[in-house]
Formats: sequence, C-alpha cells, structure tokens
Amino acid sequence: MRAMILAAGLGTRLRPLTEEISKPMVPIVNRPVMEHIVDLLARHGFHRLYVNLHYHPDIITRHFGDGERWGLSITYSHEEELLGTAGGVKKLQDELEGETFLVISGDALTDLDLTSLLAFHKAHGRMATLVITRVNDPSKYGVVITEEDGRIIGFQEKPSREEAESFVANSGIYVFEPEVLEMIPQGFYDFGSQLFPRFLEEGIPFYGYRHTDYWNDVGSMEEYKAGNFDALAGKVKVSIPGVRIGDDVWIGDETVIEEEVVMVGPICIGAHCEVRKGARLFGPLVVGDRTIIDEGAILYRGIKWGDGYIGKDAYLLDSIVGWEAEIGNGAALLADTVVGHRTVIGEGSIIHPSVSIMPGSVIEKNLHFKGEPDEGE
Repeated sequence: MRAMILAAGLGTRLRPLTEEISKPMVPIVNRPVMEHIVDLLARHGFHRLYVNLHYHPDIITRHFGDGERWGLSITYSHEEELLGTAGGVKKLQDELEGETFLVISGDALTDLDLTSLLAFHKAHGRMATLVITRVNDPSKYGVVITEEDGRIIGFQEKPSREEAESFVANSGIYVFEPEVLEMIPQGFYDFGSQLFPRFLEEGIPFYGYRHTDYWNDVGSMEEYKAGNFDALAGKVKVSIPGVRIGDDVWIGDETVIEEEVVMVGPICIGAHCEVRKGARLFGPLVVGDRTIIDEGAILYRGIKWGDGYIGKDAYLLDSIVGWEAEIGNGAALLADTVVGHRTVIGEGSIIHPSVSIMPGSVIEKNLHFKGEPDEGE
C-alpha cells in the first residue's frame, strides 16, 4: 500500500515553537507527531510512503531517512513554493498512479483504524473518501455535510455553532482512486477549497467516513498540550518511549532520579536527564531528553522540550518550554506561558500568564515579565 504524508505546512499557529522546525516535527510525548503517523501507517501495512516538504525540510529528512527503521521506504518531494494539499499530490502523479492511495496529514495526532477506513472506501466504490470527525466547536474547522449513507453534499468553513449544519470536521485524511490525479491541475491546488467543491458541482459521488478513534489536529497551543496529555492518559494509542514505572510514569534510558524526588503521574521523562534532590513533578508532564531539573524545582503540568536546565526552586505551571532553554534559580513561569528555544530566563524572574517568548531571548533576573521588555519591575 502507498500513502502520502502532507508535511509542507508552516505551523504558524504554534509559533514560537515552530520558528525553527516544521509542525510535523513538534514532539508529542518526546517523539515528533509525524513519527506517530509513520508508526500508524506501518502498523496498517503501508510500505511505500511519500512526503512533501517545504519548511525546514532537512530536519524531517535527517530524522526519518529512507524509512528503513520502520520497515518501509520513504520518498521525499521538495516544494520550492507551496503547491497546496492537492498540488503536492499531483507532483507525485507518476509515483501514485495505478492503485488506491491514502493522503494523511503529518502534523495531526490520530490512532485511526486505517484498515477499516480502506474497507469503507472499497465498499462504496467511489473516487474519494474523506475521514470526518465529530467536533464540539465547528467554528474552528471546515465542516462536512453528509446524507445518512455518508455521501457528501456540502461544506461549511468554520461556521458558528448557531449556523453550523454539521458537527463533523474534515480531518485531512483521504483515500483516493488514482483517477483523481487527472482532475488536479499542475501548480497550486487545494483539496478542501477547490477539488471537493468541483466534485459537488459535477455530481461526482464521494463519501465521509465517520469514526470513533482519536484525532487532534494539533492546531493550537491548547490542542498541542491536549495531544501530549491525552497520550499520557492513554486516550490515543501511541508508543511512549522509556521504561514504564507503575501505571503512569515513563523514564528514558540513563536518566537519573535522585532521592526525595516526588513524582505524581502521568509523567514522561526522556533519556539522559537528571532530576535532582527534592524536585517535585506533577503530571500530566512531559520532559524531553537531556534536561536537568535542579534541586527543589516544581513542575506542575506542562511540556519541556529536550536539553536545557531548570534551576533550583524554579516553578513551572502549565507551561511549554522549548529546546535548550534555561530557567534560572527561583524563576517562575505562570499558566500558559510559552518559552522559545534557547531562551534564558534570569533567576528570580516571573513570567506572567499567557506570555510567549521568542527563541533566543534573554530575560534579565528578578523581572516581572508581561510580554514587553520594558515591563519588568
């Protein structure tokens, strides 16, 4: 079986975390979200994968290589200019012609039963099947309107709850017959805004596949946190690295946990970390590889990407901290703060709620930082 992973997007809604990487490489429980997708495809018998690339492509190719580690082959398609979801697929027409193929987002988290999806598509015998997911807030998504048998009869783009004719969203996962490639022109072209409306205009039957599996588009900081926390809670079936201790703590290779450390799960701590005496960790919490958590530090919920240092008696509350960031002794990150990669937070400083800090920033010590450099106290 063949599948194409869409991995060319910019991930603007996850900035500053995606200033230096593409969204598919954002980690969920210390593994890139796209790695969970590759695992899923391998489990369901997909052996040939195609990946389109645009934004920070080398990070993706270095991590996944030729796919041998997963027992499959990966071919990359570089886009100098973005071609859109359908245009990127068209570029690979010579590779995808001849049999049914899957298109899946590389920057969403799901454990969708792809085998059941393919069976549904085969049973309906049509050109295309869209995976559609029940959502609580249709205003965040493009929603899909179907008949009782699943045939798609319309779309709405981010309608309000009052105006919504449907509460199922287009999940960015599609099964196509190869004939669809002839309907896609060269250049920029989009499935949602161009190809699927054309299907409706021309009366071409296509269907929506409803499911009860997990799906999260990881489209905001809130959803990014939810994806990590749902993985820790077992709400989505993914592989969490490390040795499982008890019901809900995972510890990576060569990580050292010193005495008098308190850990209340669910928690995932990466490899080659140090958690020093008297630190207190309260889940849901993810700590990336090679992180040092010093004595007396308190981490309450949140996500710390790999490398870097959290100082003595520092306090992190429901925050996200990027690669190689250093949090000084006694510093505090309050709820919903996002700290970019390689940022240094001076000792004793307090980062106020919902502040985002760009990569490489330096916050002087003993400041009350509210989002502007001159607002320290």
